[in-house]
Amino acid sequence: MKHIKKILLILVGVIFLFFSIIFGNQYNDSASASVSNINNKEEKTLNNELVIYYFDVGQADAILLQDGDKNMIIDAGNNEDGERLTNFLKNNLGIGSLNYVFATHPHEDHIGGMDDIINNFNIENFYMPEVITTTKTFEDMLDALENKNMSFTVPKEDDSFMLGSSKIDVLHVGNNAKELNDASIILKVTHGDNTFLFTGDASSKVEKEILNKNIESDVLKVGHHGSYYSTCDEFLDKVNPKYAVISVGKGNSYKHPSFETLKKLENKNIEIYRTDEAGTIKITSDGSNLKVDSERTNIDG
Repeated sequence: MKHIKKILLILVGVIFLFFSIIFGNQYNDSASASVSNINNKEEKTLNNELVIYYFDVGQADAILLQDGDKNMIIDAGNNEDGERLTNFLKNNLGIGSLNYVFATHPHEDHIGGMDDIINNFNIENFYMPEVITTTKTFEDMLDALENKNMSFTVPKEDDSFMLGSSKIDVLHVGNNAKELNDASIILKVTHGDNTFLFTGDASSKVEKEILNKNIESDVLKVGHHGSYYSTCDEFLDKVNPKYAVISVGKGNSYKHPSFETLKKLENKNIEIYRTDEAGTIKITSDGSNLKVDSERTNIDG
């Protein structure tokens, strides 16, 4: 009887082991397939290149980000730039709709052409800080939104969203109506291993406020057209960019970019690209490598 029980126990053990091997292999195959699918999805999402245009709009800012068929605008230059910017987007790049539009802050050299953008494109999301001015430029932008039955959204710090395969992180949104530059929305864009920082006209005061955030980036859009009041040493050390882009007008009365800012960038061996010298700066990311080109676009009005 003892021998029979022992034999039965052995048989049960063998059967259990047999089924464990069969179903265990199936599980492992399934798990491997899942990981493979995830990896394939990640590879597919980076099949799109991210192309960024830092437009030459003189003493102003206007930036376009394209990831596949997704489009995003950060600022729209001066009033005189709006029509030319719109024509370039439509005729040269074939853009008919914009997924995201950001007005970083309500100064004319950042929102001047925004009414043209609103009037001429289908816009899914429009963002701006919750500060107002009484200028005609600002009123024109609000009127354009109202005429299209559009509302604006005030983004929240630490919000994030996707533009195709690129992640957009909101690092700062100010509400200082007395210092509109410091109300600037600051964005970080991540495409694979490549990173980009967009600072509007934020001063060194704001730069120091975000030092505790992940601001390290390959490309820095230098704040406030390279003025003395932005790009402090602590901020530049933390961002540690390979490239710096300065959107600035040739022979501008503000004498931007400042000697001090240029010296800081040069001392860190950061490659500097200026719209007043090179025209529109175009940077292409494949998720690993960056390619920098420039072209004359005739947008500066």
